[in-house]
Amino acid sequence: MIMLAHSMVRLISAGLVLLAAPAAIHAAEIPYPTKPIRLIVPFPPGGSADPLARHVGAWVSDKFGVPVVADNRPGAGTAIAHTLAARAAPDGYTLVLGAGSGMSTNPAFGSRLDYDPVKDFAPAGLVAYVPQVFVVHPAVAAKTMAELIDLAKTRPGTVNFGTPGVGSIGHLSVALLSTTTGAKFVHVPYKGAGPAVIDLVGGRIHVFVGSVTGTQPQILAMRIRAIATGHSKRLRTMPDLPTVAETVPGFLNDGWYGVFAPARTPAPIINKLNAELIRALANVEFRKHVEALGMEPGGGTPQELAEWVRSELARWTKAVRDAGIQTQGN
Repeated sequence: MIMLAHSMVRLISAGLVLLAAPAAIHAAEIPYPTKPIRLIVPFPPGGSADPLARHVGAWVSDKFGVPVVADNRPGAGTAIAHTLAARAAPDGYTLVLGAGSGMSTNPAFGSRLDYDPVKDFAPAGLVAYVPQVFVVHPAVAAKTMAELIDLAKTRPGTVNFGTPGVGSIGHLSVALLSTTTGAKFVHVPYKGAGPAVIDLVGGRIHVFVGSVTGTQPQILAMRIRAIATGHSKRLRTMPDLPTVAETVPGFLNDGWYGVFAPARTPAPIINKLNAELIRALANVEFRKHVEALGMEPGGGTPQELAEWVRSELARWTKAVRDAGIQTQGN
């Protein structure tokens, strides 16, 4: 009886192996893609996210041999687009150009969202960073970040700091700089970067933080002065501009974009997407497209992007809490 039992165990084990083998082979050989891919974009046509999405889509379409259709779904601070992607079928045919605002800064306020940035997505790859630049009106007596911090400390409540709006990465950047250094700024929120830059040029505010794309034309025209970037290293396109971290160690305030699929998308599909994104970001012409948009090329594995989302969410949640920031409805 004991020998019979052992024989049965061996037969059952062998059967389980045989049953598992086809599943493993199938998972490794998913025929993907075989039809058009939808790439949801959280912003309207015309902004920097739209051409980035189209460059990504064109590259993937060319390499995979299927159309990649950009689907612009702006609204609700990018929540509409991210929610649509989170609820899509996890088959690799619906992706989203996930934005740092929708995946880390907006959720940092604790607002109720219809998606979880950590649990509801399968990261495929970080496409680009959107470096933020700190700029001042030429009349401001600060040519470096250290001088700006000293000015705000010695004259607290007199330095007006414009941002694209309450809850924006610019707003959080001011809060982070204040809580980190003790400098006291007067936050002046605008409805977008454009009006803030106009007022900065006109001398109605002293400081602004925004993207390279939104500030560089006025910097080149010398109507405003750039003093630092919040990127982790100096920008290839602006090598003489110091980083904030050179004055305030550890400071970072990048925006960013990455490609995400819905959670539970099979790993072979995610890995195939990541491999193609890595090839794109290693391509000289593709990198030029990214840099022409005022961005820095990204890269890395799906696991690294997942960790980046978690760390960014934790960092900005702490910044919001430390600064005591409240948004409407919170």
